[in-house]
Amino acid sequence: MLASIGKTENRPLSPQSRFTMSMEIRLSKESHPEERRKILHIHRQAFGAQQGKEIVQLVDDLFDDVTAKPILSLVASEGETLLGHILFTKVTISGQEGKVSAQILAPLAVTPTAQGKGIGQELINEGLKLLKESGTDLVFVLGHPAYYPKCGFIPAGQHGLFAPYPIPEEHAEAWMVQDLRGTLLGKVSGTVQCSKTLNEPQHWRE
Repeated sequence: MLASIGKTENRPLSPQSRFTMSMEIRLSKESHPEERRKILHIHRQAFGAQQGKEIVQLVDDLFDDVTAKPILSLVASEGETLLGHILFTKVTISGQEGKVSAQILAPLAVTPTAQGKGIGQELINEGLKLLKESGTDLVFVLGHPAYYPKCGFIPAGQHGLFAPYPIPEEHAEAWMVQDLRGTLLGKVSGTVQCSKTLNEPQHWRE
């Protein structure tokens, strides 16, 4: 579990934290109103006027949702400027409660001017590293099937691990998982249940 991280306060990462030029990947300080505002602004910019409002509300609600904890929230920063944000929250797998520690990546955002520079993948890789170190077994994501496999994700449905709501067959490869332990796929199965906030059906529609 993420007991060592828990609610992300103003604590530095280990010396192994990733840096890209002058960029730093660090734990977010979403309990600080100004940083929380900056994080929400990243998502508003990244997802645009149409989808941004819904994503901003989702992130804001997840920060306060006790059923989403423990969370892992990371930002990519360059000085005082935040360039990207990633959030991992707790999930359970039906029939595997207490046996498997699992998280879901949702959402990930990079400001439009900083996209295409590998910041998203840096955030993903750092998050997965920290989750593995904390004892997390499986990490899920619903995302672009051409992007997330670059960070080690593979289709989850074919391994008997299903999303909270049915994924249309034509988008089945978008529901993915990564086995951080490397020994669980094929040995556990069930339907993923997210936090109260993320388990709402509107977050799983096309």
